[in-house]
Amino acid sequence: MRSYLLRRLPSALLVLFAASFLIFAILRLVPGDPATSLAGPDASPATVAAIRDRLGLDAPLLSQYAHWIGSLLTGDLGPSYAIGGDVSDLIGDGLGATTELTLAALLFVILLGTAFGILGATSRSRWIRSAIRVTTTAALAAPPFVSGVLLVVLFAVVLGVLPPGGRVAFFDAPDLAAQYLLLPALCLALPSAAVLGRYLKDGIERALAEDCIRTATAAGIAPRRLLWRHALPGALPPVVTLLGMQTGHLLGGAVLVEAIFAWPGLGQLAEQGLQRRDYPVVQDLLLLLVAAFVVVQLLTDLVHAWLDPRIRWE
Repeated sequence: MRSYLLRRLPSALLVLFAASFLIFAILRLVPGDPATSLAGPDASPATVAAIRDRLGLDAPLLSQYAHWIGSLLTGDLGPSYAIGGDVSDLIGDGLGATTELTLAALLFVILLGTAFGILGATSRSRWIRSAIRVTTTAALAAPPFVSGVLLVVLFAVVLGVLPPGGRVAFFDAPDLAAQYLLLPALCLALPSAAVLGRYLKDGIERALAEDCIRTATAAGIAPRRLLWRHALPGALPPVVTLLGMQTGHLLGGAVLVEAIFAWPGLGQLAEQGLQRRDYPVVQDLLLLLVAAFVVVQLLTDLVHAWLDPRIRWE
């Protein structure tokens, strides 16, 4: 397992390096200038030039990139241009809320996806299978801002059982925090749960169609035992890989869902940084999301290799 990890690390580092360069370059291509934004519309060219000099924006782009990477390697994220404060403090303030939302959504993905997959593959009721198919199709087709609005209208406006947005710290009031967390986590989880459910359903159906399972069924072994001890474990390795990919999608989707439900996480910070052309905030935040995705994928591959030893020798 250690040798497998060592083989995967260089590609992960290469992805991070390429992502950092693309993030830096694309941000500089976005119309607008931090110095002009800070100086205001009526500022003189001399004032704008002084701000650019103070922020180091008049240096060559490769020099700015090297300075940014060097600061990251030393753990110094630097100050924010427009929002104020250190970038590390700003990200730390929103990281807990985004992590809480992502983990809650991941729990919903596992629970709903497993239920969709098992019921879709094993239920003898045509109505149940049709209901699961319609639900997963709707979850995949509806963008988060559509499903989010529908959830708010149904549970917050019509039924009045859940708050429409905002956040309460979990350790301050767990019961109230769960109410505020439920809708955004469900909105974030639905598409990934539908993907996981369909993938798991196909894997279970393939496993149940194998000759050894049919022979065991003919021998009188209980279908439930065959499902939990043979079919489901056989379908797990590719599902684990898919779950890791969906975790990365949850991290990215949390940015949009946070805006819908006024969730005070990294999504709001990214929005503020983009509006104010705050390069340090946006580029550090985007690289953090890429790094989190890479780490999740690496851990997923390790779990997959542990479940299927053949992968370690490929």
